Amino acid sequence: MQKLQAVGIDLGTTYSCIAHLNEHGEPVTIPNQEGELSTPSVAMFDGAEVIVGTEALRHAIVNPRNVVQHAKRFLGKQDFRWEIDGRYFSPKDISAFILKKLLAAAEERIGRIDSAVITVPAQFSDLQRQETIAAGKQAGLKQVDLINEPVAAALCYVLGSEGMWFAELAEEQRILVYDLGGGTFDLSLVKYQKDEVDVIASGGDLKLGGIDWNSKLQASVAEQFFNEFGVNPCNDPESLQYLANEVEQAKRSLTVRPKTTLACQVGSQRKTYQITQSQFEQLSKGLVDRTTDITKALLKDNKMGWAHVDVVLTTGGSSRMPMIRDALKQASGTTRNLSLPPDQSIAHGAAYYAGMLLSNREYAESILTRDAASRLAKMKQHSVNARSLGFLVRDQSGQQRIPHYLLPANTKLPASVKHTYGTVSPDQRRVHLKLIESGASQDEPFVVLGNCKIEGLPPNLPVDSKIEVLMEYDAEARVHVSAKDVTSGKEARIEISREQNLITATPGQGEAVSEPLQLQDILDQAEAYQEEKPEHQTVEKESFSAMPNPVARGLDSSERPVALCNQCGEPLLGPPASDCSNPEKHTRGALSNRSNRSRGKAELQQPKAESKSPRKTRKTQPTTRKKKKGPALQGQKKTRSQSKPPSQIDAAENEFWDLLEDA
Repeated sequence: MQKLQAVGIDLGTTYSCIAHLNEHGEPVTIPNQEGELSTPSVAMFDGAEVIVGTEALRHAIVNPRNVVQHAKRFLGKQDFRWEIDGRYFSPKDISAFILKKLLAAAEERIGRIDSAVITVPAQFSDLQRQETIAAGKQAGLKQVDLINEPVAAALCYVLGSEGMWFAELAEEQRILVYDLGGGTFDLSLVKYQKDEVDVIASGGDLKLGGIDWNSKLQASVAEQFFNEFGVNPCNDPESLQYLANEVEQAKRSLTVRPKTTLACQVGSQRKTYQITQSQFEQLSKGLVDRTTDITKALLKDNKMGWAHVDVVLTTGGSSRMPMIRDALKQASGTTRNLSLPPDQSIAHGAAYYAGMLLSNREYAESILTRDAASRLAKMKQHSVNARSLGFLVRDQSGQQRIPHYLLPANTKLPASVKHTYGTVSPDQRRVHLKLIESGASQDEPFVVLGNCKIEGLPPNLPVDSKIEVLMEYDAEARVHVSAKDVTSGKEARIEISREQNLITATPGQGEAVSEPLQLQDILDQAEAYQEEKPEHQTVEKESFSAMPNPVARGLDSSERPVALCNQCGEPLLGPPASDCSNPEKHTRGALSNRSNRSRGKAELQQPKAESKSPRKTRKTQPTTRKKKKGPALQGQKKTRSQSKPPSQIDAAENEFWDLLEDA
């Protein structure tokens, strides 16, 4: 019987890395076939051949239309595809190609790999996590576990990196993990005590990373080149990719040098520019401020200051920039901890977590020695969910569907909550719930995870019959839902269906197991997608601001439940019963995860056109998105007006209260 390997994978936006634990429990980075410890997360398509890594990145200049980069930023976008030679590839497909490359190199050195831990940003939604797991299985893994990237970094710090096996911390500490990678910014406040790592809270920004710093510098050079020559290098794919590569090298040089040069070329016209550290810092000051603002907000939300933080731990390749070091020192008053290798620590932490899982798994025979396995088995880690979880429910008037969050953000995982809903029509035989997660920030709309159908309710149920719904986040922040009819005690059949059938499960079945796809299978699917794709369908631009389309009225909407109070059984949007122990919950604030809901009557009587404006923008026509290379993402802007619009939650609630005022 082959012994199992403890393997961790850092699937990054710009670079990816794979590591394993040797028999003594030491994390070891596995180089790729080219001998590199980090592999560029880039895929190039050359006919039936898919090339991943540095070779693909080199060819991006001469053949940019057949090269895909930064696929991780698009995970979770259901309809997003790259069109290459008449075939369509999803972000999940590209991620699978990158994982295949990493696994192939690792298997040449340590043998077959059937299971691995893959890291994800703490802010990833359930859908993005499910797509990461699907990519891993598509790459050939039978078992995929997830761990949040800041938690992996914390484990690596606590347990020690290479050459420091189990140099465990001697005292309790509060650790602020500041993870600035190529495409995402992750932040976690972690408490360490002996043999245990607990995440207190997490934050970050999924659209803030090293490529955004590149975009600032790239835009400045392109504008200057246009002013001098009248030609925009961003309009030519080859010139754009050449400039993107030059900008990336310049950013790396400015990490260790006060100034450097970069070239921009379009056709026969070429110009070399000098850039200094101070100029680069001035261009990207707004990005640095965003990271510090998010950090300060995380501490403030948890009623902490910098005095409560014992260690500021930085990881991620972009954390090397001097401007990041200076900003953290100025904000915290302390120097950052540099004990972790920025490019490999997250993969090492994932390998540690894989070893912890193997050591606690019955009948699993790993390569670890008994001493190493027993030490890892003692170590525990507890994470939190970064997003609130709930359902869209009908208000009492039946005219609005508003978010009803049951599990707030930063709840310790695993977590579960029960809530009672009421049927809305006589003899209702099923309930249709729309499962949602809050946005990655308060300014972003909620994310619809899928439709949850509760079937098989007993006949002749009266209106407001109670349906008890149990919602759970597991230890990896994945969602599970079950339900039962309170009247009869009967467990109802429940199904969560997602777009493109990402996952469909019923009680007792668990997750659908998919067979690993070979390269030709993925290519065939890409061609099949082209054949099935309607002619009028276009790929949406990169944006999380799109709101769900209004649901048509009819039988389907009559099945949507009304949220009931768990104490008195009356609707939460109606008056409480006389014996209700929590009458304050019978307010609109109970249906939102926001704290400040006090508004005057004058504000509630704003014109309806203002509150309905977000719904009108939902159906903006998507435009065909041409594949952009490298940091050219800077040119993409949200279609919303610059004035701050009401959030989706506020818009829904304002409209509901306007209806009540009219009534």
